Amino acid sequence: MVAHVRAEERGDERGALPAFPEEQRGGIRRALPGLTEERARSRPSASELSLGGLLKHVAEVEQGWIARARQEPPAVARDESNRHESFRLPGDETVASQLEHWEKAAGTEAYVRSAPSLDDTFPLPDAPWFPPDERVSVRRLCLHLIRETARHAGHAGIVRESPDGKTGFEPAALERAG
Repeated sequence: MVAHVRAEERGDERGALPAFPEEQRGGIRRALPGLTEERARSRPSASELSLGGLLKHVAEVEQGWIARARQEPPAVARDESNRHESFRLPGDETVASQLEHWEKAAGTEAYVRSAPSLDDTFPLPDAPWFPPDERVSVRRLCLHLIRETARHAGHAGIVRESPDGKTGFEPAALERAG
């Protein structure tokens, strides 16, 4: 099953740009079916990454960027002291709760369609990972979310395949069949 975004189905750049992060979200979602909570928290490689942590991080990142674009604070404030926590699921957080949070947080398409122009800009906050006094456009926001989500969808594929050799498409196919 190949995931593909056809811009002509959405109509224009405002529809196509947010469709690409959605396509990449699928790569992360496909890695999750059939995993226990313990397995979703596990780190099967030398990396600190787990599937549950990747899911949480990507949801937080998307929600945070849309909040910044609206000039609102992110739902979860991250700085150098707690940034690592965005990649971990503590005891009370589950894959299901993170998927639910992500569904609510993934407001990229609605925001992009409501913005007067893709060239509109918004300020980046004062944070060590942002240049000082920087503004970015709605278009750049979309491009960043494409890059960020695709990078972590690739990580999710490797983390999912590490323990048993199954790719994201196999667990998703089993979930649909069963």
